[in-house]
Amino acid sequence: MAAKEVVDAVTMKRALTRIAYEIIERNRGLEDLVLVGIKTRGIFIAQRIAERLKQLEDIDVPVGELDITLYRDDVKDKSLEDPEVHSSNIPVNLEGKEVIVVDDVLYTGRTIRAALDAIMDFGRPNKIQLAVLVDRGHRELPIRADYVGKNIPTALSEAIIVEMEESDGKDRILIKN
Repeated sequence: MAAKEVVDAVTMKRALTRIAYEIIERNRGLEDLVLVGIKTRGIFIAQRIAERLKQLEDIDVPVGELDITLYRDDVKDKSLEDPEVHSSNIPVNLEGKEVIVVDDVLYTGRTIRAALDAIMDFGRPNKIQLAVLVDRGHRELPIRADYVGKNIPTALSEAIIVEMEESDGKDRILIKN
């Protein structure tokens, strides 16, 4: 099936800039803020948001990397019999911090639920927020993003593909039937 580009590199950059501005507006000071990206593209998005926050507010926001593989509720699924586990890297203690979990696509909510479980193993933050590049709908759990780059309604049969320069050589978002 063919994939159709729905967001180009310029629009993606604008969406990430808008998220950065919203983070500044909703958080009083950024001193206790930590961005935690879900592997893999969530990390790239978190790093880009941190770079934008540095440009806008001249503050270095720590960025952590979170692997949720062992926290997923579908780990018993046959296709995940031997899940490939990567390490998480959280550069600061999350105790008492304002954490923003960052992911590329919000779909059923199960990835975010797993991320919340994983984060608690690194300490108890004061607050956890969620930033996603794309919200495609079809939630199975009561999870809502605080910051959304793009709302892209989809059919259940469609897939959202986020491509990023760091891993795919270009920035764009595709819908695949």
